[in-house]
Amino acid sequence: MMKPQSETKPIRLLLVDDHEVLRIGLRTLFTEAGAFHVVGEAGTMADAVREAAKLKPQVVLMDVRLPDGSGIEACRTIRAHHRDTRVLFLTSFADDDAVLATILAGADGFLLKEVSSKQLIQAVMTVASGRSILDSAVTQRVLAKVRSMSTPAPQHKHDPLSPQEERVLALVAEGKTNKEIALTLNLSDKTVGHYLENIFQKLQVTRRAQAAVFFTQQQSKQ
Repeated sequence: MMKPQSETKPIRLLLVDDHEVLRIGLRTLFTEAGAFHVVGEAGTMADAVREAAKLKPQVVLMDVRLPDGSGIEACRTIRAHHRDTRVLFLTSFADDDAVLATILAGADGFLLKEVSSKQLIQAVMTVASGRSILDSAVTQRVLAKVRSMSTPAPQHKHDPLSPQEERVLALVAEGKTNKEIALTLNLSDKTVGHYLENIFQKLQVTRRAQAAVFFTQQQSKQ
């Protein structure tokens, strides 16, 4: 008598959020769903990168804001070293530039925490299957931004950025706000604003998202 085919292997899932109570709730949700194996948890950017390398999950469910940095930077690092690992952002932070920054970092999806448990489970399964997903509340706005940047910029040399301007631009590409950049670099909000004005003028762009695209393109060339 032939043995029945083995069931599909559960999706290996890593949970990344700095709120332990939320991680417990997510672990319970996915464990009870039956199609998942929560292989680990992380509450910081450093732990997320380390656990992803050690546990090799199929999907990382990631928050944008982490206490030691950005989930966006963690995503960029994970995707650079583990191309088969998918990253899905689950966050309450819905700023358009941050959403675009997650996509530029290689994320496979973005959902707001208001999503239902059923929708979240389906989203993780969708991402694990190799497809992408974006919350409908922000899809149209982000796509509009992408379309607005679709025309290639003139291929001319721009004035070089100073080391501090490079640092500010890198944080912009991570989706950080002016206040967060100011705290990170120990600057005033006003000083950060001046740096951004200089960066926009040198790069000949008018929006943060365009500057973030420039930064990501430059990083990919290195």
